[in-house]
Parts: sequence; structure tokens; C-alpha cells
Amino acid sequence: MIFEIDNVELYFKDKRILNGIYLKAETGQITSLLGSNGSGKSCLLHIVFGTLSAKYSLIRIDKKPVLKPLYLTKLAALLPQYHFTPNQAKVIAVFNLFKLKWDDFIVEFPDFIAYKNQKINTLSGGERRVIEIYLILKKKAKIVLLDEPFNGVAPLYIEKIKTLIELEKKEKIIILTDHRYNEVIDVSDTIYLIKNGCSKLINNLSELEDYKYLYQGMLN
Repeated sequence: MIFEIDNVELYFKDKRILNGIYLKAETGQITSLLGSNGSGKSCLLHIVFGTLSAKYSLIRIDKKPVLKPLYLTKLAALLPQYHFTPNQAKVIAVFNLFKLKWDDFIVEFPDFIAYKNQKINTLSGGERRVIEIYLILKKKAKIVLLDEPFNGVAPLYIEKIKTLIELEKKEKIIILTDHRYNEVIDVSDTIYLIKNGCSKLINNLSELEDYKYLYQGMLN
């Protein structure tokens, strides 16, 4: 499957946030968005998902226009920056709600075994984030959108999540953004930089320095 979003224009009041954005992503690849805070990365993910309306945008799947929000098609799943799991629900109840096997999760994250019957809001923010990332990655969606998946997550779990993302990309389109550029670069097949409201395909990592996203030497 090939996903494209093109000619994105987004304004907040009179301020232009995105202008002429183009992004292409494919099944079997991890496509990432980099950019400074406030550049519109999260906005673009929400436009893709259909929970934010742009002044103009064109979405195509396998070159055919998609005329309704992706979240209505059940083709896509979005990990937002905020916690979406119910505060008072037990961890095991959340897995049942998503029709996922707790035992499969524990194989990947054995440290969580004691949390099975705890309420989700008793976990740390990072632990809760790990569960939410797992829930979204394992959904039966063809397009997975991850907004800041590594934020607040312990380094040990970041490595496990990166491995999980690599596994899930075999049958899915994965589009992610995160300010932890080292993790993004490490896991990405394709990188776009959003700068001045426009998207730039990064063909060589040194371009991240050329465009002043990274300072000279930060890639060493």
C-alpha cells in the first residue's frame, strides 16, 4: 500500500502553520517527521487521521483519493501525545477492550507482569505510555500514526518499542514523529523535515544540519 498526502494548507486564525506539505509512506517502511517545536508535526498527523481539518489537503491510497476521514475507514490508528486509556480501568481490562492477549505483551515486557490487575492510572506516565504504544501498534490497522512515542519512556523500553515498530512495519505503514531525533533516525526508512510550513525529503542526514534543524556535529 502507498499512502500520500499532498498540498496541505493549515491556518490557525491568520497564522499559516503548514503550506504545500507533501508526504509519501509505504507498507514495510517507517516514515518519520522531524521539525522544531511548533512546526506542525502533530497537526499533520491529526490531519492525516482526520481529527483536524485543514484548509486544503488531498489524501491518496494507491493513487486513489480518500474522500472521508481515515479514522472512519478503520484503516488507520493514531497514538496521540495524551493518555487515551481510561483512568479507572484495570490494565487487563484495557487489553480485553482492544482484543489483545496479555500473555503476548508480557513476553515482550516481562517487567509489567505485576500490573495486570492494577488500575491504569496507578502506573507511571512512562509505563502507561508503553502500554498505549503497544495497543496502537497491535491494532488491525494498515496505517499507524505515532505522535511522540518515545517521550517519557525509559531507555530500556525505547529499545523494545523500536524493535516492535520494526516488526509491525512488515505489514503496515508506520508514520511517526518525535523530538528524540537519534531514535527517529535509527528507526526510520524515510525522513521528512518540516520547516517554514513545508516538507523536505531528507536524502542525506547532513541535510538536517544544512537546514539548521541540528547543529554542526550533532550527528557524530
